[in-house]
Amino acid sequence: MFTITSAQLDALLLAYTFPMVRVMSFLAAAPLFNNVAIPRRVKLIVALAVGFAITSALPPQNLAAPGSDVGLAILGMQILIGAGMGFAMRVVFAALDVAGELIGLQMGLSFATFFDPQSQSQTSVVAEIIGIVVSLLFLALNGHLMLIQVLIRSFEWLPISANPVHAEGWLLLARSGAIVFATGLLLALPVVVALLITNIALAVLTRAAPQLNLFAVGFPITSTVGIAVIWLTLPTLANVLEQIFDQGFEGMALLVRVWTGT
Repeated sequence: MFTITSAQLDALLLAYTFPMVRVMSFLAAAPLFNNVAIPRRVKLIVALAVGFAITSALPPQNLAAPGSDVGLAILGMQILIGAGMGFAMRVVFAALDVAGELIGLQMGLSFATFFDPQSQSQTSVVAEIIGIVVSLLFLALNGHLMLIQVLIRSFEWLPISANPVHAEGWLLLARSGAIVFATGLLLALPVVVALLITNIALAVLTRAAPQLNLFAVGFPITSTVGIAVIWLTLPTLANVLEQIFDQGFEGMALLVRVWTGT
């Protein structure tokens, strides 16, 4: 008859609980994996598959039981570590969302919004289109596989232990919010500059011909110019986004190194 002792059960919980919690919290915060369009059962199956694969490759751990005070502290630390790593990459996608919102505002399409279930808010059409293009390009570059690779490496760089991580890592994560506005503005700059010149030309034209209906003429012109500039910049968008994704992965690795104090 097959029997299992309480010591063996504690060993199994100890071997799988802490790594699984880090994996689940990371996938819950990382871009694409946290998309609300993916069913929860699929997310759970992916998290369990990745977690079991990682746990089987880890060395035996000599830590406190998950139900003890120290074990609960380690459990909470793994949740913060996984969520922090996922948020470090989510900042890059937030910058691209800001770029889409700025472009839509300058094109006069900010009123063309619909409810986005991912952000639980109203999102402009331009930002949604750019978000879809960015997500497809991220998948084409195997970014989702690189995310899992960084997650696996994190167990080598930052092993599970009762020692707290360095607080400088959380400060670095907070400062990374500046990337959202800086990168978003730089990405939207070509369209913003082109539309600024267009609006100046329309203002001069209105002064020269006051009888011209600016609202009837200006909106089609600004929309056409904006779409034309986006179309012309698409060939170079892949290289720019690849560099931005690389910065996001470097930011995740830097965050883990700061947590370890190296």
